[in-house]
Amino acid sequence: MLEALFGLFSGKTGIFLGVIFALLSFASVAVHGVMRHKSSKELKDRVNSWWIIVLAFVIGAMLNTTVAMFFFGLISYLALKEYFSLIPTRLTDRRIIFYAYIAIVFQYYFAAIEWYGMFIIWIPVFLFLFLPFRQVLIGDTKGFLENTSRVQWGLMMFVFGLSHLAYMITLSPVKENGSGGVEFVLYLILLTQLNDILQYLWGKSIGKRKIIPKVSPNKTVEGFLGAFFTVSLLAVAFSSLTPFAWYEALFAGMLISAAGFIGDVVISMVKRDIGVKDSGNLLPGHGGILDRIDSLTYTAPLFFHYLNYLYY
Repeated sequence: MLEALFGLFSGKTGIFLGVIFALLSFASVAVHGVMRHKSSKELKDRVNSWWIIVLAFVIGAMLNTTVAMFFFGLISYLALKEYFSLIPTRLTDRRIIFYAYIAIVFQYYFAAIEWYGMFIIWIPVFLFLFLPFRQVLIGDTKGFLENTSRVQWGLMMFVFGLSHLAYMITLSPVKENGSGGVEFVLYLILLTQLNDILQYLWGKSIGKRKIIPKVSPNKTVEGFLGAFFTVSLLAVAFSSLTPFAWYEALFAGMLISAAGFIGDVVISMVKRDIGVKDSGNLLPGHGGILDRIDSLTYTAPLFFHYLNYLYY
Protein backbone atom coordinates (compact mmCIF):
# COMPACT_ATOMS: atom_id res chain seq x y z
CA MET A 1 0.00 0.00 0.00
CA LEU A 2 2.83 2.42 0.87
CA GLU A 3 4.51 1.63 -2.44
CA ALA A 4 1.27 2.40 -4.30
CA LEU A 5 0.87 5.62 -2.32
CA PHE A 6 4.37 6.81 -3.17
CA GLY A 7 3.78 5.85 -6.81
CA LEU A 8 0.61 7.90 -6.86
CA PHE A 9 2.38 11.01 -5.62
CA SER A 10 5.30 10.53 -8.01
CA GLY A 11 3.14 10.23 -11.12
CA LYS A 12 1.34 12.93 -13.08
CA THR A 13 -1.35 13.02 -10.38
CA GLY A 14 1.28 13.88 -7.78
CA ILE A 15 1.44 17.58 -8.64
CA PHE A 16 -2.32 17.99 -8.40
CA LEU A 17 -2.57 16.04 -5.15
CA GLY A 18 0.35 18.04 -3.76
CA VAL A 19 -1.41 21.31 -4.57
CA ILE A 20 -4.64 20.06 -2.98
CA PHE A 21 -2.88 19.10 0.25
CA ALA A 22 -0.95 22.39 0.25
CA LEU A 23 -4.20 24.37 -0.10
CA LEU A 24 -5.83 22.35 2.67
CA SER A 25 -2.83 22.96 4.92
CA PHE A 26 -2.98 26.69 4.20
CA ALA A 27 -6.74 26.71 4.89
CA SER A 28 -6.23 24.86 8.19
CA VAL A 29 -3.60 27.37 9.35
CA ALA A 30 -5.75 30.31 8.27
CA VAL A 31 -8.88 28.99 9.97
CA HIS A 32 -7.11 28.23 13.24
CA GLY A 33 -5.71 31.73 13.15
CA VAL A 34 -9.22 33.20 13.31
CA MET A 35 -10.77 30.67 15.68
CA ARG A 36 -11.31 33.39 18.27
CA HIS A 37 -14.21 34.56 16.11
CA LYS A 38 -17.38 32.61 16.75
CA SER A 39 -18.39 32.70 13.08
CA SER A 40 -15.35 30.62 12.13
CA LYS A 41 -16.67 27.45 13.81
CA GLU A 42 -18.52 26.32 10.67
CA LEU A 43 -15.51 27.17 8.52
CA LYS A 44 -13.26 25.05 10.72
CA ASP A 45 -15.72 22.15 10.48
CA ARG A 46 -15.73 22.49 6.70
CA VAL A 47 -11.94 22.41 6.45
CA ASN A 48 -11.67 19.44 8.82
CA SER A 49 -14.29 17.57 6.80
CA TRP A 50 -12.42 18.34 3.59
CA TRP A 51 -9.33 16.65 5.07
CA ILE A 52 -11.41 13.53 5.73
CA ILE A 53 -12.99 13.64 2.27
CA VAL A 54 -9.68 14.07 0.42
CA LEU A 55 -7.84 11.41 2.43
CA ALA A 56 -10.72 8.96 2.02
CA PHE A 57 -10.77 9.63 -1.73
CA VAL A 58 -7.01 9.16 -2.15
CA ILE A 59 -6.88 5.94 -0.13
CA GLY A 60 -10.22 4.52 -1.22
CA ALA A 61 -10.37 5.45 -4.90
CA MET A 62 -6.86 6.01 -6.25
CA LEU A 63 -4.60 3.29 -4.88
CA ASN A 64 -6.25 0.13 -6.17
CA THR A 65 -9.06 -0.56 -8.63
CA THR A 66 -10.65 -3.30 -6.51
CA VAL A 67 -10.65 -1.12 -3.41
CA ALA A 68 -12.10 1.71 -5.53
CA MET A 69 -15.10 -0.48 -6.43
CA PHE A 70 -15.86 -1.03 -2.75
CA PHE A 71 -15.25 2.65 -1.98
CA PHE A 72 -17.60 4.00 -4.64
CA GLY A 73 -20.10 1.24 -3.86
CA LEU A 74 -20.05 2.36 -0.22
CA ILE A 75 -20.67 5.97 -1.31
CA SER A 76 -23.68 4.82 -3.35
CA TYR A 77 -24.98 2.79 -0.42
CA LEU A 78 -24.64 5.69 2.04
CA ALA A 79 -26.23 8.13 -0.41
CA LEU A 80 -29.15 5.80 -1.14
CA LYS A 81 -29.62 5.05 2.57
CA GLU A 82 -29.63 8.78 3.37
CA TYR A 83 -32.16 9.36 0.58
CA PHE A 84 -34.47 6.60 1.84
CA SER A 85 -34.23 8.01 5.38
CA LEU A 86 -35.56 11.34 4.09
CA ILE A 87 -38.44 10.32 1.82
CA PRO A 88 -41.76 8.99 3.13
CA THR A 89 -42.07 5.22 2.74
CA ARG A 90 -44.63 2.57 3.62
CA LEU A 91 -43.95 -0.59 5.57
CA THR A 92 -44.39 -2.68 2.41
CA ASP A 93 -41.81 -0.54 0.58
CA ARG A 94 -39.04 -2.07 2.70
CA ARG A 95 -39.13 -5.18 0.53
CA ILE A 96 -38.57 -3.09 -2.59
CA ILE A 97 -35.85 -1.03 -0.89
CA PHE A 98 -34.07 -4.30 -0.05
CA TYR A 99 -33.77 -5.08 -3.77
CA ALA A 100 -32.50 -1.55 -4.38
CA TYR A 101 -29.61 -2.17 -1.97
CA ILE A 102 -28.87 -5.56 -3.57
CA ALA A 103 -28.74 -3.85 -6.97
CA ILE A 104 -25.70 -1.85 -5.80
CA VAL A 105 -23.60 -5.02 -5.55
CA PHE A 106 -24.40 -6.11 -9.11
CA GLN A 107 -23.96 -2.62 -10.59
CA TYR A 108 -20.45 -2.28 -9.17
CA TYR A 109 -19.60 -5.88 -10.03
CA PHE A 110 -20.43 -5.16 -13.68
CA ALA A 111 -18.21 -2.08 -13.49
CA ALA A 112 -15.37 -4.09 -11.92
CA ILE A 113 -15.39 -6.73 -14.67
CA GLU A 114 -15.90 -4.02 -17.32
CA TRP A 115 -19.08 -5.61 -18.69
CA TYR A 116 -20.34 -2.42 -20.28
CA GLY A 117 -23.50 -3.97 -21.76
CA MET A 118 -24.89 -5.07 -18.38
CA PHE A 119 -23.51 -2.05 -16.57
CA ILE A 120 -25.47 0.32 -18.78
CA ILE A 121 -28.82 -1.55 -18.68
CA TRP A 122 -28.90 -3.26 -15.27
CA ILE A 123 -30.69 -0.41 -13.47
CA PRO A 124 -32.37 1.54 -16.31
CA VAL A 125 -33.87 -1.62 -17.84
CA PHE A 126 -33.85 -4.69 -15.56
CA LEU A 127 -34.51 -2.94 -12.24
CA PHE A 128 -36.92 -0.51 -13.89
CA LEU A 129 -39.04 -3.46 -15.07
CA PHE A 130 -38.56 -5.70 -12.03
CA LEU A 131 -39.41 -3.33 -9.16
CA PRO A 132 -42.97 -2.50 -10.25
CA PHE A 133 -43.72 -6.19 -10.76
CA ARG A 134 -42.41 -6.94 -7.26
CA GLN A 135 -44.76 -4.25 -5.95
CA VAL A 136 -47.62 -5.97 -7.77
CA LEU A 137 -46.80 -9.27 -6.05
CA ILE A 138 -46.96 -7.52 -2.67
CA GLY A 139 -50.47 -6.36 -3.58
CA ASP A 140 -50.58 -2.98 -1.81
CA THR A 141 -52.23 -0.78 -4.45
CA LYS A 142 -52.30 2.47 -2.49
CA GLY A 143 -49.40 4.75 -3.44
CA PHE A 144 -48.06 2.19 -5.94
CA LEU A 145 -46.96 4.64 -8.63
CA GLU A 146 -45.54 7.27 -6.27
CA ASN A 147 -43.53 4.90 -4.11
CA THR A 148 -42.18 2.78 -6.95
CA SER A 149 -41.07 5.95 -8.73
CA ARG A 150 -39.24 7.21 -5.64
CA VAL A 151 -37.20 4.03 -5.35
CA GLN A 152 -36.39 3.95 -9.07
CA TRP A 153 -35.37 7.62 -9.06
CA GLY A 154 -33.05 7.05 -6.10
CA LEU A 155 -31.41 4.10 -7.87
CA MET A 156 -30.86 6.11 -11.04
CA MET A 157 -29.33 9.10 -9.24
CA PHE A 158 -27.29 7.58 -6.44
CA VAL A 159 -26.33 4.18 -7.85
CA PHE A 160 -26.46 4.34 -11.64
CA GLY A 161 -25.17 7.92 -11.90
CA LEU A 162 -22.39 7.59 -9.33
CA SER A 163 -21.32 4.14 -10.54
CA HIS A 164 -19.91 5.80 -13.65
CA LEU A 165 -17.02 6.89 -11.43
CA ALA A 166 -16.25 3.23 -10.77
CA TYR A 167 -16.39 2.23 -14.43
CA MET A 168 -14.34 5.30 -15.37
CA ILE A 169 -11.50 4.26 -13.09
CA THR A 170 -11.15 0.96 -15.01
CA LEU A 171 -10.54 2.73 -18.34
CA SER A 172 -7.19 1.86 -19.88
CA PRO A 173 -4.60 4.58 -20.60
CA VAL A 174 -5.06 6.47 -23.85
CA LYS A 175 -2.10 6.32 -26.24
CA GLU A 176 -1.95 10.08 -26.75
CA ASN A 177 -0.46 10.84 -23.31
CA GLY A 178 -0.90 7.72 -21.15
CA SER A 179 -3.76 9.15 -19.06
CA GLY A 180 -6.15 6.54 -17.72
CA GLY A 181 -8.90 5.89 -15.22
CA VAL A 182 -7.29 7.33 -12.09
CA GLU A 183 -6.40 10.58 -13.84
CA PHE A 184 -9.89 10.89 -15.35
CA VAL A 185 -11.60 10.44 -12.00
CA LEU A 186 -9.27 12.94 -10.32
CA TYR A 187 -9.90 15.44 -13.13
CA LEU A 188 -13.68 15.08 -12.87
CA ILE A 189 -13.93 15.23 -9.08
CA LEU A 190 -11.46 18.11 -8.80
CA LEU A 191 -13.38 20.24 -11.31
CA THR A 192 -16.79 19.26 -9.90
CA GLN A 193 -15.84 20.23 -6.35
CA LEU A 194 -14.09 23.42 -7.51
CA ASN A 195 -17.26 24.31 -9.39
CA ASP A 196 -19.27 24.11 -6.13
CA ILE A 197 -16.70 26.19 -4.25
CA LEU A 198 -16.35 28.80 -7.01
CA GLN A 199 -20.11 29.21 -7.33
CA TYR A 200 -20.16 30.04 -3.62
CA LEU A 201 -17.15 32.41 -3.78
CA TRP A 202 -18.30 34.27 -6.90
CA GLY A 203 -21.82 34.50 -5.52
CA LYS A 204 -20.62 35.87 -2.18
CA SER A 205 -18.31 38.43 -3.78
CA ILE A 206 -20.37 39.85 -6.67
CA GLY A 207 -23.68 37.95 -6.63
CA LYS A 208 -26.84 40.08 -6.79
CA ARG A 209 -29.43 38.40 -9.00
CA LYS A 210 -30.98 35.18 -7.72
CA ILE A 211 -30.98 32.43 -10.32
CA ILE A 212 -33.51 29.99 -8.79
CA PRO A 213 -34.71 31.73 -5.60
CA LYS A 214 -37.48 29.27 -4.74
CA VAL A 215 -35.15 26.27 -4.89
CA SER A 216 -31.74 27.58 -3.82
CA PRO A 217 -31.96 31.21 -2.61
CA ASN A 218 -28.18 31.58 -2.15
CA LYS A 219 -27.33 30.80 -5.78
CA THR A 220 -26.92 33.76 -8.10
CA VAL A 221 -26.53 34.38 -11.82
CA GLU A 222 -23.12 35.92 -11.17
CA GLY A 223 -22.04 32.94 -9.08
CA PHE A 224 -23.06 30.49 -11.80
CA LEU A 225 -21.42 32.45 -14.63
CA GLY A 226 -18.25 33.14 -12.62
CA ALA A 227 -17.85 29.44 -11.84
CA PHE A 228 -18.78 28.44 -15.40
CA PHE A 229 -16.03 30.52 -17.02
CA THR A 230 -13.45 29.78 -14.30
CA VAL A 231 -13.99 26.02 -14.37
CA SER A 232 -13.91 26.02 -18.18
CA LEU A 233 -10.46 27.65 -18.06
CA LEU A 234 -9.29 25.35 -15.25
CA ALA A 235 -10.38 22.36 -17.34
CA VAL A 236 -7.91 23.46 -19.99
CA ALA A 237 -5.21 24.17 -17.37
CA PHE A 238 -5.67 20.69 -15.85
CA SER A 239 -5.89 18.90 -19.21
CA SER A 240 -2.52 17.17 -18.67
CA LEU A 241 -4.58 14.66 -16.64
CA THR A 242 -6.46 13.79 -19.83
CA PRO A 243 -5.77 13.18 -23.53
CA PHE A 244 -7.97 16.18 -24.40
CA ALA A 245 -7.01 18.81 -26.93
CA TRP A 246 -7.59 22.32 -25.58
CA TYR A 247 -11.02 22.65 -27.19
CA GLU A 248 -12.10 19.22 -25.89
CA ALA A 249 -10.97 20.22 -22.39
CA LEU A 250 -12.79 23.55 -22.71
CA PHE A 251 -16.04 21.78 -23.60
CA ALA A 252 -15.46 19.28 -20.76
CA GLY A 253 -15.17 22.19 -18.31
CA MET A 254 -18.36 23.77 -19.64
CA LEU A 255 -20.15 20.42 -19.38
CA ILE A 256 -18.95 19.76 -15.83
CA SER A 257 -19.82 23.26 -14.60
CA ALA A 258 -23.32 23.32 -16.09
CA ALA A 259 -24.12 19.71 -15.12
CA GLY A 260 -22.73 20.23 -11.62
CA PHE A 261 -25.03 23.21 -11.11
CA ILE A 262 -28.03 21.20 -12.31
CA GLY A 263 -27.21 18.26 -10.03
CA ASP A 264 -26.86 20.64 -7.09
CA VAL A 265 -30.22 22.36 -7.61
CA VAL A 266 -32.04 19.09 -8.36
CA ILE A 267 -31.01 17.67 -4.97
CA SER A 268 -31.86 21.05 -3.42
CA MET A 269 -35.34 20.65 -4.92
CA VAL A 270 -35.65 17.24 -3.27
CA LYS A 271 -34.68 18.73 0.10
CA ARG A 272 -37.16 21.61 -0.34
CA ASP A 273 -39.89 19.11 -1.15
CA ILE A 274 -39.09 17.09 1.97
CA GLY A 275 -38.59 20.20 4.11
CA VAL A 276 -34.97 19.83 5.25
CA LYS A 277 -31.95 22.13 4.86
CA ASP A 278 -29.26 19.43 4.90
CA SER A 279 -29.64 15.78 3.98
CA GLY A 280 -27.78 14.69 7.14
CA ASN A 281 -24.98 15.53 9.55
CA LEU A 282 -22.36 12.94 8.60
CA LEU A 283 -19.92 15.62 7.39
CA PRO A 284 -19.71 18.57 9.83
CA GLY A 285 -19.91 21.87 8.00
CA HIS A 286 -21.16 20.18 4.82
CA GLY A 287 -24.25 18.25 5.89
CA GLY A 288 -24.82 14.73 4.65
CA ILE A 289 -23.50 12.56 1.84
CA LEU A 290 -26.12 13.91 -0.59
CA ASP A 291 -25.00 17.47 0.11
CA ARG A 292 -21.48 16.56 -1.00
CA ILE A 293 -22.14 14.28 -3.99
CA ASP A 294 -25.20 16.05 -5.46
CA SER A 295 -23.25 17.58 -8.36
CA LEU A 296 -21.52 14.28 -9.16
CA THR A 297 -24.84 12.56 -9.82
CA TYR A 298 -24.96 14.60 -13.03
CA THR A 299 -21.31 15.23 -13.87
CA ALA A 300 -20.14 11.60 -13.52
CA PRO A 301 -22.38 9.98 -16.19
CA LEU A 302 -22.18 12.94 -18.60
CA PHE A 303 -18.39 13.26 -18.40
CA PHE A 304 -17.95 9.47 -18.67
CA HIS A 305 -19.95 9.26 -21.89
CA TYR A 306 -18.21 12.32 -23.32
CA LEU A 307 -14.86 10.67 -22.62
CA ASN A 308 -16.07 7.31 -23.88
CA TYR A 309 -17.34 8.86 -27.12
CA LEU A 310 -14.04 10.64 -27.82
CA TYR A 311 -11.52 7.94 -26.92
CA TYR A 312 -13.15 4.54 -26.39
